[in-house]
Amino acid sequence: MNAGGNTMKQFTEEKQFREQIKNETLSVGIFTTTWCPDCKRLDMFIDEIVDENTDKAWFKIDKDEFEELSAENNVMGIPSLLVYKNGEKIAHLHSANAKTPEAVREFLATL
Repeated sequence: MNAGGNTMKQFTEEKQFREQIKNETLSVGIFTTTWCPDCKRLDMFIDEIVDENTDKAWFKIDKDEFEELSAENNVMGIPSLLVYKNGEKIAHLHSANAKTPEAVREFLATL
């Protein structure tokens, strides 16, 4: 999908994460796993939201593969959406609130 031209990057190295969050552009990171039912539900609607928010850079990172990075960013549950700008975490949508398109859109509207 992603008809708007914005793509969701899948990070496989911590240095990719560190480079991305340094940007002035808002970067939205989705901490997820392959086994999580709520993550699979998020996957069903996130492409549409990414297309609506082309002014942001989007990436996914597997919480299980990057446990230290997840702990450093206070990711307790999944999926969690974290927003970064200039190397700082500026917002965090915790897993309990990241389950519907409406909740994700409301969160993004506050940025």
